[in-house]
Amino acid sequence: MVAMSMRPTDINIAGAIDLSALRAPATPPATEEPAAAASAFVIDVTEATFEAQVLQRSMSVPVLIDFWADWCGPCKQLSPVLEKLAAEGDGAWVLAKVDVDANQAIAGQLQIQSIPTVLLAIGGRLVQGFTGALPERDLRAFLEQVLAAAAQAGLPGAGAAATPGEVPPVPADPEVLAAEDAMASGDYAAAQTAYDALLARKPGDAEAVAGRAWAALLARAVDLDPDATLAAAASAPEDVAAQTAAADVEILSERIDDAIARLVGLVRRSSGDERNAARVHLLGLLDALDPQDPRVVAGRRSLANALF
Repeated sequence: MVAMSMRPTDINIAGAIDLSALRAPATPPATEEPAAAASAFVIDVTEATFEAQVLQRSMSVPVLIDFWADWCGPCKQLSPVLEKLAAEGDGAWVLAKVDVDANQAIAGQLQIQSIPTVLLAIGGRLVQGFTGALPERDLRAFLEQVLAAAAQAGLPGAGAAATPGEVPPVPADPEVLAAEDAMASGDYAAAQTAYDALLARKPGDAEAVAGRAWAALLARAVDLDPDATLAAAASAPEDVAAQTAAADVEILSERIDDAIARLVGLVRRSSGDERNAARVHLLGLLDALDPQDPRVVAGRRSLANALF
């Protein structure tokens, strides 16, 4: 199962990581071009650009390094929030993204055991950050520690976002904070209740729809045995309950295409209430995922084709 309740560790400036193996060659290959930046404060980093874009840059401004991969579901939950916060920071810190599949050497040197993992570069050193997809509230608390450490270290870039007269960001909805706290403690029913309250006040709110769908998925799957669930589905291909439970297991195992194909096929083969149950379940799973994920887009298209 995907762990969603991790919280950031306290920043330990003394716990620096050995950087000796991370120095780029004196003359990088002439054909190596820096990856295109997603924004002024979000950069894609490769093994060839790591020293300049992360270590050297961290001498003037904190750099958070997000180790991710395209197949990683929690990464797709975490990265957009980090990118949003980097834009809000307006230069107070920089987000560096490292694709572990494309940069296996650097991931190996830093002993990245699971993703998403976030490290902090500050003053030319790497510091332990956190692992897992954290709620926005916890990310903001972590960043407060980062900026406080940067200010204490006297980094010239720290606090660059503090523009006189700047309007502070709008605080999160109280229902979202309640839902995030419930998710962190594993109380998925309470999280659904909090998201329901937000949806009653703000119908169609994208964050609430996705959050509620994810909480509902975790609540359904908490007691499932993956192997037994998939075996039961294999022996009962027309059983809606068995097939939807198997789809839950597949989503949490990052087998998104398999889950979509399973339920789209069930929609095609069934009718009446059973067909509708499979349709509604698949829509709930798609709501829990990144709407920009090509697999999700294709899944919605496949479902529409199956229905019409």
